[in-house]
Amino acid sequence: MGSVNSHRVRDAVASDAEKIARVHVDAWRETYSGVLEARQFSEEVFRKREQFWTSYLSIDPRPGRMVVAEHAGVLVGFANSGEARGPDAEHGFPPVRSLHLFSIYMLVGAHGSGLGQLMLDAVLGDHPAQLWVLRGNHRAIAFYQRNGFVVDGTEFIDPSEPNLVELRMVR
Repeated sequence: MGSVNSHRVRDAVASDAEKIARVHVDAWRETYSGVLEARQFSEEVFRKREQFWTSYLSIDPRPGRMVVAEHAGVLVGFANSGEARGPDAEHGFPPVRSLHLFSIYMLVGAHGSGLGQLMLDAVLGDHPAQLWVLRGNHRAIAFYQRNGFVVDGTEFIDPSEPNLVELRMVR
């Protein structure tokens, strides 16, 4: 797939579910502490994420593409993309691209390693796509802009978290 020094990106497999869930919750904690309530980082949320990823990774054929990033054999990130349909892709708005980046998460210690780029390239290539990003996540927005994405003016406000505004980006 791809590698940078001791870093590697590979297809996700079912046995990665627990590690993906841990990275998911830990990356939320590292990125969104002070933005999301602490309950979003709980062990209960971890267990729910683990159940979700276990279920997702057992689908055959898997919808879309999912990869993980490793550093020295330790899982430090993941990304997945697929058809731009369903509530996570649409947020109540018709999709403007057929391909959607559902998630790309990486532990802070791996930021700047090149793994984010390798993961994005692995799940999207250079295809037109869309994604949602939290307003104020300047690092992520700059990363997506470097990859040809622009904010298209569409915003989603989560009814359960009205302080959180997501921006749609497209390329």
